[in-house]
Amino acid sequence: MSVFVLGSINLDAVARVDDLPRPGETVAGLSLELFPGGKGANQAVAAARMGAPTRLMGAVGREDSGPSLKTKLAGYGVQVVDVMELQGVPTGQAHVWVAASGENMIVVTSGANAAITPSQVTATPLEGQRVLLCQLETPAQAVEALFRAGAAKGALRILNAAPALPQGAALFPLTDILILNQTELATYAKLDREPVKLEDVSKAARKLMSRPDQTVIVTLGSAGVATVRRDEAFLIEGRKVKAIDTTGAGDCFCGALAAALAAQMELREAVETANAAAALSVQKNGAAPSMPSRSEVEAFLEG
Repeated sequence: MSVFVLGSINLDAVARVDDLPRPGETVAGLSLELFPGGKGANQAVAAARMGAPTRLMGAVGREDSGPSLKTKLAGYGVQVVDVMELQGVPTGQAHVWVAASGENMIVVTSGANAAITPSQVTATPLEGQRVLLCQLETPAQAVEALFRAGAAKGALRILNAAPALPQGAALFPLTDILILNQTELATYAKLDREPVKLEDVSKAARKLMSRPDQTVIVTLGSAGVATVRRDEAFLIEGRKVKAIDTTGAGDCFCGALAAALAAQMELREAVETANAAAALSVQKNGAAPSMPSRSEVEAFLEG
């Protein structure tokens, strides 16, 4: 059973620095590299690398880096027949600064990602798609169209509600599994500070549920991952690794989780698998290039 990803496709320009700049400060870059990126593309690569047949729907510019990005994504095993090349529209870009500590700052310009329409989504066949995976770097109306169409097909609908946008909350009732980080959880739950303890995370997560069958997964960085249902919550502890570049770690988790669930893995095991994949991803540079293979993740879990 396969994974269908609707999401953003960007050209990532990654500059490495000793320390992230403060407002108004100029710092010297140590290196600059270009990678395929965007939450949709990253998550699709992660799912494909984990062995799931993966289709990506999105949009790129025709006159710039768009066609080459499609070729690179196909090289990672992603099916790109649903990626549109648009005339006169630039491909999305992300400018990423990565410090020696592994922390990062990112500025994203949407470009072609903002041009995806609900009508284009509803015209796309979804037969055989076990899991639908979306984020919020493409129009919320397009995500809504996909989730409504997917419900009729019996697909599992996963929303990574990032970045935290007001219109994202309207999609929660259509979502089966909601994935957020602590900052996004605090924003949507209208909290003054980010929750840390499992009890506080669970309480905040349940505020976002509208159906008893929903699941909210909250990534907690090095502390691990909290999974919250209406009547239970559990924590998968983080794995201790040396982080080189945390860019795309959350995307790796989402894509790996989608692949595991598409393979009908039980939820706790799927979360453990995705947590391990994300831990592996931070040990390499870049977003899409850092996504581990299924065999790498299995070896890491056994080690």
